[in-house]
Amino acid sequence: MPFTFSPGPIEGLLIIEPRVYIDDRGFFMESFKARDFAAAGIPGPFVQDNHSQSRRGTLRGLHFQREPYAQGKLVRVTRGAVWDVAVDLRPGSQSFAKWYGLELSERNHLMLWIPPGFAHGFIALENDSELQYKCTAEYHAPSDSGIRWNDPDLAITWPIKDVLISPKDATLPYLKDII
Repeated sequence: MPFTFSPGPIEGLLIIEPRVYIDDRGFFMESFKARDFAAAGIPGPFVQDNHSQSRRGTLRGLHFQREPYAQGKLVRVTRGAVWDVAVDLRPGSQSFAKWYGLELSERNHLMLWIPPGFAHGFIALENDSELQYKCTAEYHAPSDSGIRWNDPDLAITWPIKDVLISPKDATLPYLKDII
């Protein structure tokens, strides 16, 4: 199997490390294999791919879609580095409102599986960082929602303090206002 699947600290999150073959020409890796991902508990199919490019300090999120359009996301970085964050919003979850963050980069090749029911956000740690993710549901504007990136009840420790954020993300509600 060309992947190592490790459970994250919040139930449902998976940290995925692909086998990377490096030589003097560069590298090769499989970034997705439906059979292996299904065996690890990552459901398919993926129906939409998204690609984001950001300069250092750009913070995007925390985004999610409400049921029945909730999205699972398979996230990876193909250029630069980001600090990626998932927040558990699953009703009744023992880890409700808990967050987990990790660095994804073109150098470490790590991927993160974020199941439906989580909010997702990231901050670019380098200029021209590119994040790509596969989604289990298509974007559905009426279900689009989010939580303020600096919600004091979440107390996410972002590695960069001076952030560049969209007007939409800057005015997202706090978690207490949407539950």
